[in-house]
Amino acid sequence: MNDNAILRAHGEALALFGTRVHAVREDQWEAPTPCTEWSVFDLVNHLTAEQLWVPRLVRDGATIAELDGDFDGDQLGEDPVGAWDRAAAAAHAAFAGPGALRRSVHLSYGTTPADAYCTQMTADAVVHTWDLSRAIGADERLPAELVSAALREVEPYAGALAGTGLFAPPVKPPRGADELTRLLCLLGRRP
Repeated sequence: MNDNAILRAHGEALALFGTRVHAVREDQWEAPTPCTEWSVFDLVNHLTAEQLWVPRLVRDGATIAELDGDFDGDQLGEDPVGAWDRAAAAAHAAFAGPGALRRSVHLSYGTTPADAYCTQMTADAVVHTWDLSRAIGADERLPAELVSAALREVEPYAGALAGTGLFAPPVKPPRGADELTRLLCLLGRRP
């Protein structure tokens, strides 16, 4: 994908997740999610913290070691929706900055091109939109273009993800499964 397509997909994925965050009712923040260790609050906090890393890594060139612990714990405070909105806007602005996608970022697994980091963040937002949708009873259908992009991103390394301890083992998709089902199954979800 070219830079404009990468940025467009990233913005759309953040906006999609944001619509689900805005739909969370007050009584749903402690509800369970398909991410077995996380409540709705934990899931939104996780994605918010991920967005908070982006400006420091992409714009400022910080390393993981320099940021160690900066975004641990509760990043949502008393205004979870506002915290998400601010973090998402800052992350997208950092990726959209002049030359940002041509830079390298220093992630936990090594130095990575910023455009690859952006596509990883897009895929993560897409998958977690489904998680949040399921948790709050929202529409679980996701835009086909975003699902296709996420599947293209995840397929090459999905097998290694279960070994990280951050993902459940892949689930065999049913015969003739659509792309969303295949994506979710690759990441250990049971649609």
